Amino acid sequence: MPRAEELRIRAGDATLAATLLLPDDSAAGGRHPNVLLLPSWLPRDRDGNYDRIGHTGWFAADARGAQAGLLRRLAEALADRGVASLRADPRGCGESDGDWEEVTLFAKIDDARDLLAAMRSRSELDLRRSGIVGHGEGAGIALAVAIGDPAISALTLIGASARSWRETLRRAAAARGREDAEHDHPIVAAIDRWSEDLIERAERQEANMRLPLPGGGAVTLALAPIEQAIHTPPLALATMLHRSVALIHGAADTWSDPDESALLEAALRAADEEPTSRVVPGAGHDLAEASDEVIAEVAADLAGRLLPRELPPVLLAIEEMGS
Repeated sequence: MPRAEELRIRAGDATLAATLLLPDDSAAGGRHPNVLLLPSWLPRDRDGNYDRIGHTGWFAADARGAQAGLLRRLAEALADRGVASLRADPRGCGESDGDWEEVTLFAKIDDARDLLAAMRSRSELDLRRSGIVGHGEGAGIALAVAIGDPAISALTLIGASARSWRETLRRAAAARGREDAEHDHPIVAAIDRWSEDLIERAERQEANMRLPLPGGGAVTLALAPIEQAIHTPPLALATMLHRSVALIHGAADTWSDPDESALLEAALRAADEEPTSRVVPGAGHDLAEASDEVIAEVAADLAGRLLPRELPPVLLAIEEMGS
C-alpha cells in the first residue's frame, strides 16, 4: 500500500499541514517522480473538499457522503503509478495556520513555492522529475510557479480559467443563476449576489467587504486577493510557459466554462507548445462525477510526462547532498 506521511511545513509566516503520499515501493530505494497538488478557490482541505469544519455555515452538507475529494483521488491514482505527491491544507483551512479570508493570491503562489522546496528536501523524491496539478485557482498558481522554475517537467490544469477573475466570476455567477447551481452553499449564493460589488470595490482597491450570507450572518473578505486575481489572468501567464501541459475540464463546470481551457490551449499552441485537452462529460468543477477510470487516465498521462529536466546549480547541490 502507498505510505502516507503527515508533515508540518513552514511557508512564510505560517505552518501548513500536509500529506506526502509515497508509492508502495518506497522502501526499495531510488527516487520517485513527484507532483504538487494545488486546490481550487474557496476554503478547501488538502483533499480538495470544501472546508466545512473551519468555515462552519459557509457550505451545505456534502451530498456525496464519504467520496474522496479530487486531490486525494489523484494522489492515490498517482501513487499506484509510482509517483509521489504532496497536498496541503491552504492557509486558514484544515489544520494550517492563517486566515483564508485575508490571504492574497501572491501569498498562495509563495506558499506553493515553499511546498515545492519542502519536497526537494526529501531524499525519496527525484528533483529532475517534478510536476504540478492545479485545480481552478490552483491552475493559475501552477502556471505562475512553473514559469520561474526550470525543474518543473509537466503540468495538469483542471477547471482552469484563462481570462481575469473579473470575467470569470461574472460568467460563472450568470451560469449558476440560470441553473440555480451550488446556491445551497451560502458563501456561493452570497458571492453571486454581490459579485459586481466585489469586483468594483476590488478595482477601487478598497481593503475589504462585508458579505451578507443568506439566512443571516456575514463574512468579511479582504479584497486584495481579488484585485490581484483580476490583474493576473492565466492567459497571460500561459504565453510565457514552455512546458508539457494537459488541460482537463468538466463539461458541466459552473465555476469556469470549458471554453476557458480552449482559450488556454490556443494560447499555448500559438507559443509553439503542444498541449493536450480533455472535456469530461457530465462532470462539474471538482470532477466528482468522473469515474475512477477517468481519474486513473489523468494520473497516468501526467506520470508519463514527468520526464527528467536539467537542474539549475542550486538544485544540483541539493540533489548531491541527498545522494
